[in-house]
Amino acid sequence: MTTYFNYPPPELQAELRDIANRIVAPGKGILAADESTATIGKRFADIGAENNEENRRQYRQLLFNSDNVLSENISGVILFHETLYQKDDNGTPFAEILKKKGIIPGIKVDKGVVDLFGSEGECTTQGLDDLGARCAQYKKDGCDFAKWRCVLKIGQNTPSYQAILENANVLARYASICQANRIVPIVEPEVLPDGTHDLDRAQKVTETVLAAVYKALNDHHVYLEGTLLKPNMVTPGQSCPNKASAQEIARATVQALQRTVPAAVPGVTFLSGGQSEEEASVNLDAINKYEGKKPWSLTFSYGRALQASVLRAWGGKKENIKAAQDELIKRAKANGDASLGKYSAGTVVGAAADVGLFIKDHAY
Repeated sequence: MTTYFNYPPPELQAELRDIANRIVAPGKGILAADESTATIGKRFADIGAENNEENRRQYRQLLFNSDNVLSENISGVILFHETLYQKDDNGTPFAEILKKKGIIPGIKVDKGVVDLFGSEGECTTQGLDDLGARCAQYKKDGCDFAKWRCVLKIGQNTPSYQAILENANVLARYASICQANRIVPIVEPEVLPDGTHDLDRAQKVTETVLAAVYKALNDHHVYLEGTLLKPNMVTPGQSCPNKASAQEIARATVQALQRTVPAAVPGVTFLSGGQSEEEASVNLDAINKYEGKKPWSLTFSYGRALQASVLRAWGGKKENIKAAQDELIKRAKANGDASLGKYSAGTVVGAAADVGLFIKDHAY
């Protein structure tokens, strides 16, 4: 019968729960530095830097060797496979540098999106076949959490039932494999901001997607206290003529979570979804200021919204490393404050704080 199953052993529950709660400790969030080789190449192209392994290493070294004050607001860093096995100029592995700062190393484990046959341009995410072996190795090599991204698109007929069900089950299978290997899974069902849809439609789609995800996690007996959710904030489509205020986005987002996410989940680490650095901080702050039942930590797992000003300040030049690190620390503090509902809009001015980061039809 379906009600005959086993929860993880108490020792595994305790380990997973401890990792998840440390990641979403008050005032802290995640730096997503897991850009693929192709994606970081696009970031480097914007600043005129060549996309080669040494430049990628130098850039990640810049991030991870920032002043130790970074750990006051960054609890975890998501790494790309290449980055996990790189070292700084002194030969110290990046994972070791992070751990010495009190920052938890994590790893991106999905292998990218592929077309979902028979759909209207929808997709699923691949990488389950050898995930168990990879997770076992990543745990040995210092990673305590992982990330897997699934993508859903809002259109006239999408997301379809096929795409919602397929991606929910993929996320659930990924999560169970991670937990079997003592790794906390970050579950990321991203509803893309591409489109002309309004805030109401975005909220309804997000609720439907999240409800399906948590049904699948339950079906796969995933231990929710040892997971984190990485969703989109509920925003109108980028091409929608009716823009929403931070307060409207906060209401729609919190309502969507209240209706779908169990209280057992320790935290929600929002993706930035193409928002500018400042928008991502302001909206996170508004979400935390919104009055209502919020049994989870509501914080950040930002990539572009933590790095846009860093990249602009660095420009691929060694003499700019300190200036770039200062940008990272400033933005991390801004988002740490926002996760507590204590950020004042416009108080952190960065090299690219107000630059829109949305890329239409972006292939990650």
